[in-house]
Amino acid sequence: MAPPSRDPWLDNVKMVLVTLVVIGHAIGLVEATQGSHWVYDFIYMWHIPAFVFVSGYLSKSFEWDRRRLKGLVYTLAVPYLIFEPALFYYRKVVVGEGVEGPIWLVPHWTMWYLIVLLMWRLITPVLKSHWLFLPLSVVVSLAGGLWNDDSLMIPRFLGLLPFFVLGLHLKPRHLAHLDDVWVKAAAVPTLVGIGIMALYTDTWAETALLWYDTGYEDIPIANQIVFQTRLTVMAVGLLGAFAAMALVPRRNLGWFTTMGTATMVVYLFHGFVIKTVKALGWPDFTTSHPALGLVLTILGAVGLALLLASPPVRRVLEPFTNPLGWVEQRRARRTPAPTSA
Repeated sequence: MAPPSRDPWLDNVKMVLVTLVVIGHAIGLVEATQGSHWVYDFIYMWHIPAFVFVSGYLSKSFEWDRRRLKGLVYTLAVPYLIFEPALFYYRKVVVGEGVEGPIWLVPHWTMWYLIVLLMWRLITPVLKSHWLFLPLSVVVSLAGGLWNDDSLMIPRFLGLLPFFVLGLHLKPRHLAHLDDVWVKAAAVPTLVGIGIMALYTDTWAETALLWYDTGYEDIPIANQIVFQTRLTVMAVGLLGAFAAMALVPRRNLGWFTTMGTATMVVYLFHGFVIKTVKALGWPDFTTSHPALGLVLTILGAVGLALLLASPPVRRVLEPFTNPLGWVEQRRARRTPAPTSA
């Protein structure tokens, strides 16, 4: 069971979103099927904005003090320094993918979120100091499409900034409205509408815009409407994020809620499994059986997320996600408590 001090709804949301992350990355194994493009675009229209929003909401307490800066190093900087080269060389040597360096400076595949979240957290005390940073972040996001250098994934740092800043400024009383009956009733048609939009992504936008890492000059959209299109994508992402979160149960769901506290394990390790499945030839099967392959891939991704977040697996893998913190905890357990005179 989740500790009483935690909000079970947030843990439920986190588990749903990290499962969608795994599904989105696993869809790359079934690129040959038309249905996979729709599923991919539908998920990516709103699940990254939702993830960033939740990250911002959970970053409210961050300040420039020693304890929190140390936590930032332990939970984001060190894992990035470890897992960025680990996944890079696993893909390059074991899987045989032609990935290119440099590592760390240019985050690759799933590792971008660690370094971008680290940079967002570092400027959190400024961003949360005034609500005017919210409209300013929208301007920054629109201008971010002019940036074409992927170093430290700055395009995503700029492009997704409004969702993070919105998370910093919304209060629990604001999110409580997601539990209103009319909001829940509107959530379903909203997601259905986004699903319909996803069928025609390339007629009104481009899939590349959903990633927030592609410069405008590399997107085949006229310059006079590319800013408007980016703004539309952001609005759809925000609506989809709130609609999806409104449908997530607020009560403690037992084992599922508990798994929501292990999202970092899922995030850091799922890529190794997906690339292993690719190396074993799964894309060949999905090419021959597109519909079945898509269904099995999605079910397998859900199963992988649940497996990695399960308590037995989590206990084994969690020390790797925060090795310095794990060592400190071990030392603290071995240090005898002082005896009273």
